Amino acid sequence: MELKGKVVVVTGGADGIGAALCRRFAREGAAHIAVVDRNGEGARAVAEEFGGTSYATDVSDQAAVADMVANVEAVHGRIDLCCSNAGVGDGDPDRNFAASSPDSVWMRAWGVNVMAHVYAARAVLPGMIARGEGYLLNTVSAAGLLSQIGGAVYSTTKHAAVGLAESLAITHGDQGIKVSILCPQGVDTAMLRAGGSGSPQSLDGVLTPDDVAQSVVEGLAAESFLILPHPEVVTYMQRKTTDYDRWLSGMRRLRAKTMAPRG
Repeated sequence: MELKGKVVVVTGGADGIGAALCRRFAREGAAHIAVVDRNGEGARAVAEEFGGTSYATDVSDQAAVADMVANVEAVHGRIDLCCSNAGVGDGDPDRNFAASSPDSVWMRAWGVNVMAHVYAARAVLPGMIARGEGYLLNTVSAAGLLSQIGGAVYSTTKHAAVGLAESLAITHGDQGIKVSILCPQGVDTAMLRAGGSGSPQSLDGVLTPDDVAQSVVEGLAAESFLILPHPEVVTYMQRKTTDYDRWLSGMRRLRAKTMAPRG
């Protein structure tokens, strides 16, 4: 996909990767960018940089997502690219017990990391299918392809997001719908900084959101399903699928090095 002249929606667009995507898409010549975030003031500030529009929207609320999409389509006639980028990440409260997160944390992550992608697809796909073209870019994480040590909720919901994206690509690819998943490791965002220094996902280097946006532009141009700002992820995926048990043993060793059990 070439971004020039396209109508784009970006959720989680008030900061981090989402804001970087919005700014980069504007420089690439997108016709219009709708910046969507629960933080309405932040979304408005980003949109004002390039003449976009902003929506204060909770992406885990299906009706709110449908209303936002309907409004963008009513004003601009279509949505060419829907970037379902919003996400939440919580570490295990007890790092020695993978099921320690309370139900409220599981359900919040399920709503934002999985169902928000479902709601976006439900809202934008009818128009895209009718036109015979459209693009879904879902921000997932390398945790969805591998795993995240100390983050059972995050890893589980991100794995589910990968499965959804695969189903979207398989079901709708012959209808002209393109699907990509963005799966970085460490990126300099508020989510990563909240996890503290020395986090396992940062071992291969921490990218800036602008670095990630560059990878996205390249991935969209190539129409690649996997967009991997950290190329090492391919090697890790190959190791995982070649010998699952050996990979799990390696992950346990990595956990022992990076997350010493608390007394």
